[in-house]
Amino acid sequence: MKFEELKLILKRLYKEYIVKHLKRIFLALALSILVAGSTSSIAWLLDPAVKKIFVEQDRTLAWLIPLTIILAFTTKGLSLYFARINIIRVAQEVSGEIQKKISSNILFSDIKTLDSRHSGKYVSNIMFDSHQVQHLVGVGVLNLMKDSFSVVALVSLMFYQNWKLALFAILMIPLAGGLAKNLGKRVGKVISEAGEISGKLATFLSEIFKGSKMIRIYQKEEIENQRANKLIDDLVEKNIKHNSVIIRATPIMETLTGIMIAGFIFFSGKLIASGELEVNNFFSFLAAMMLAYQPIRSLATINMVAYQGAAAFKRISSIIDREIEIKNKIDLPELKIDKCKINFTNINFKYDTTEEKALKDLNLEINGGSMSALVGHSGAGKSTIINLLPRFYDPQGGSISIDDQKITSVNLQSLRKNISLVSQDVILFDDTIKNNIAYANTSASEDEIVRACKFAAAEEFINKLPHNYNTIVGENGVRLSGGQKQRISIARAILKKSPIILLDEATSSLDADSEEVVQTAISNLTKNKTTIVIAHRLSTIHNADKIFVLKNGSVIDSGNHDQLINNCKEYKSLYEKQLK
Repeated sequence: MKFEELKLILKRLYKEYIVKHLKRIFLALALSILVAGSTSSIAWLLDPAVKKIFVEQDRTLAWLIPLTIILAFTTKGLSLYFARINIIRVAQEVSGEIQKKISSNILFSDIKTLDSRHSGKYVSNIMFDSHQVQHLVGVGVLNLMKDSFSVVALVSLMFYQNWKLALFAILMIPLAGGLAKNLGKRVGKVISEAGEISGKLATFLSEIFKGSKMIRIYQKEEIENQRANKLIDDLVEKNIKHNSVIIRATPIMETLTGIMIAGFIFFSGKLIASGELEVNNFFSFLAAMMLAYQPIRSLATINMVAYQGAAAFKRISSIIDREIEIKNKIDLPELKIDKCKINFTNINFKYDTTEEKALKDLNLEINGGSMSALVGHSGAGKSTIINLLPRFYDPQGGSISIDDQKITSVNLQSLRKNISLVSQDVILFDDTIKNNIAYANTSASEDEIVRACKFAAAEEFINKLPHNYNTIVGENGVRLSGGQKQRISIARAILKKSPIILLDEATSSLDADSEEVVQTAISNLTKNKTTIVIAHRLSTIHNADKIFVLKNGSVIDSGNHDQLINNCKEYKSLYEKQLK
């Protein structure tokens, strides 16, 4: 990262996040001045302490100066404590705001954007990168203020004591600054690489949790363990390299300090011998110089902390700056449902990952209150149609309307409020059955939830569970069977009471007994609703009002089951293959 880019990133971080906390920062600044003043006063007090106590043996000052030194140390300690408390709060709030923005981006982004990036990398942004920014604000800002003032105060004291020695002592400062600038660039590069590996590790861990059964059934534990070890080893190496770069300054700084102290003692001896410097001045100067060593060393690492935090903020910015293509616009009118008639007109759609169009000049007309089925081979475009209606994606051409209102011209929330989705991939949270169902309507009463479960044929099995409706289902419903999870999903959709129902192969993964129960629940869900259903098992859509046969992204025929059996070779072929 070039220095100009670093400045731009830090400028943005200041304008968008840090500027909101200027009151606390100015308070920490004032406290940092107190820290610097008390630190320099400790060194200054050694001058009268040596002269009055040890040389002149003044009894009054023999107890007064030590008390003043205690007061100076106490002032320094308290000031530093409250300065740190304020900056810690600023750093945590900045980090929290960044984490909220990333989370908000994930929650409000369109599905297309989320599909382009693995969830593990988002986790890394929230956990790893935001921590680096927090470290920059919490450590970098405080040290910059506290140590800068301390160095200024102590160097001023050194010049007051003896300007010749002071000039000699400050030779170390530009040397330390040049060293820090060089190391800072290397730290920025290493921390960027560590961030990338951290993202890969988070991605990998996410996948081995999801694929735990598959890994075991194919006996790939050893291979996946090797992959995990490789990623962890890479991350360990990058962290070692990162910390090695940071401490690389230590031997150089120690050597410079040794040279400076040795030269200082030699030079001071000459000045004392010539009468230009008194012994009490020497001790006060030595104390000031030694106290200045720590803040100078700390300031030398500020550059590294800045590159480290800037590299992390750059990665975060690439997430939060990404334009959300499909978002709610409150100025658009709400969708008004009348007959709930749905039209797909000349729809063209292509996924970013493929060359071929998923839908080509597709036209569908779905009457309100009817059940329409989509059939065809895999890749025919069935799921794409289901994804386009709630605007998970937008088509590249054509329009979709509900009761003659284009879905792109109405409020997105009002559109999705009127649609329920029941999919073969049931999503349940690691929460109670009650809360999973009430997710559709958090203000629903217990009676409404129980009624929804009765319609979904779920009440019987729920009442047999250890804690009934308060049973925790586990991660993604791991403690429930496929049929039970599907009935919970249907109960949730029933509770939403939306006029449009989308069924995406809701019974494809169920056994015959479960399918029969779920089909009954689906019948209750879809009664008097406009329903679009995808079903590989054609036996489940005999009673559909209209069946659309798709091939290569286009509708090649439509009608009821009997009409298509007699007139559509594609449908007849699909049906006969399933019978066999």
